[in-house]
Amino acid sequence: MKTPQLFDLSGRAALVTGGGRGIGRHIAMGLAEAGADVAVASRKLDACEEVAGAIERLGRRAEAIELDLQSPEQIDATADRALESLGRLDILVNNAAVTWGAPILDYPMKGWDKVFNVNVRGLWQLSQRVARHMSERGSGSVIHVASISGLRGAWEHNEPAIAYNASKGAVITLTKDMAVKLASHGIRVNAISPGAFDTALMDNVRDSEEQLEAFLSQIPMGRAGLEDDVKGVAVFLASDASAYVTGHNLVVDGGWFVAG
Repeated sequence: MKTPQLFDLSGRAALVTGGGRGIGRHIAMGLAEAGADVAVASRKLDACEEVAGAIERLGRRAEAIELDLQSPEQIDATADRALESLGRLDILVNNAAVTWGAPILDYPMKGWDKVFNVNVRGLWQLSQRVARHMSERGSGSVIHVASISGLRGAWEHNEPAIAYNASKGAVITLTKDMAVKLASHGIRVNAISPGAFDTALMDNVRDSEEQLEAFLSQIPMGRAGLEDDVKGVAVFLASDASAYVTGHNLVVDGGWFVAG
């Protein structure tokens, strides 16, 4: 197989959660540009519809689905609708996540439970549901979007979000365990751990040029991630180019994590 064919997703279908904006949108568009049909799901249906329209303009099939990962019923309905619309699912990208900020000594269990219900429990339920379908087909690629926050501790003033960080650590471990257990079913499971990306999540450091420069100075490459920085990574993990890669957590952060 020649190199361009390794990255070709023509004839394949994907479901991307949290695909209405930010990194999820970038990934959904990247998969479509590589040839995949894509179902886009998130709590904000209007954003998903906008992305689905952009995908259809590329000549691909698309479906916009409203999904709240706190609802087990919606999770199953989302998988059913994606399968009904696209006919198959070869790729699942679990990007949707929530956070809750509070000082560690005052962190509420309500916040902890919400973060884990979405970021871990909901992610797992959807993965299991889609993996059953993939197992019947004998192949598939599951991609979890984790975070470098799941790999390290963080100062309170920088990241007062202990449940989020813990949940992303759980996702990274879940990736490894799922990869081992699903390998015999022909399913690969990998994770992407982004660092700082130029999305709405960076709004808190845009108050001043000085604040933004101080933040970006932590990153050896001196900038936040952009759309192209994550699209290629997702296509790699979804495609035959990574056919012998499973259980891997690919850090995409401009060197922030290794710089300490």
